[in-house]
Amino acid sequence: MSRSTLPPERAAALLAAARQVRILVVGDVMLDQFIWGTVARISPEAPVPVVDFQRESFMPGGAANVARNLAALGVATEIFGAVGRDHAAQQLQHLLGEQGIQCAGLRAHPARSTSMKTRIVAQQQQVVRVDRETRDHLDGRMTRRLLAAVAERLPRATAVIVGDYGKGVVTQPLLDGLKHLCRSRAVWLSLDPKPVHRLDLTGLSLITPNRKEAFELAKLEDESRDPRPLADAHLLQAADRLLNELRPAVLLVTLGELGMLLCQRGQEPFHIPTVAQEVFDVSGAGDTVIATFTMAIAAGASPVEAAILSNHAAGLVVGKVGTATVSPEELMRSFES
Repeated sequence: MSRSTLPPERAAALLAAARQVRILVVGDVMLDQFIWGTVARISPEAPVPVVDFQRESFMPGGAANVARNLAALGVATEIFGAVGRDHAAQQLQHLLGEQGIQCAGLRAHPARSTSMKTRIVAQQQQVVRVDRETRDHLDGRMTRRLLAAVAERLPRATAVIVGDYGKGVVTQPLLDGLKHLCRSRAVWLSLDPKPVHRLDLTGLSLITPNRKEAFELAKLEDESRDPRPLADAHLLQAADRLLNELRPAVLLVTLGELGMLLCQRGQEPFHIPTVAQEVFDVSGAGDTVIATFTMAIAAGASPVEAAILSNHAAGLVVGKVGTATVSPEELMRSFES
């Protein structure tokens, strides 16, 4: 097998093996609301479009969307996080339950509201987004409750994914506790970082920043951009600094239309070009990447195989409108076409 390809039969074997693993997702859960409509006129009250309502839909968002992506791929999935005592929490748990995701690890906090993002979409274009959320850091008591819940379920888990969206659930005490728990049981620990939220990210198995986040984490200016990632000196410098300072087992930098850059200490960086045919909506693509990569690793893939598989999955979800998932059947067709 070429290092840059993944034969369909190997992809099929990994997807089959994924049905035998269990992954825990910990972090900022959200409820995504989509209001769909059409625009035919501008408001006489202000220079803004008037959206004629057609329908609305709800989907799990944030860390819950990572869990949703795992479940869509046939992975046994459990979610841990904080919600409010509100209707949005009930809707979110109902949606997760419908998709077979165990959500006993969601803890209600009386002082928090469940994060909810409302997107108004017309003619397949997002017009505006309204956020309703609590961003305060989770208190010590709730953090200890979450860690205890994870510790109870960890013996059956193959991997843990931390979904940090800067909403206050992923604090340094929570992350330190997860590192300790996963290290003690040799469990893979993945995190998609948010540099605006300063945390000690050393010692993780996988971090998946996009280009902007990679430069922010490396404390470097993104001064120029080469369309050939392996010839992009600034990008390679940022990646090298992150590998040396944070020392993850794997660094996967997502590059949008340029694909992904896979980096490991002591190895040459590996570029995976995008396979996306059409791009309608990139929201949630990072969730798909970290979910698919971690699933593949848990199923026995090498980092290169996991990167190729997650690149295919990302190429499929950006061709859909809204936060989307990929089924094993869709993923297999992308390798066979």
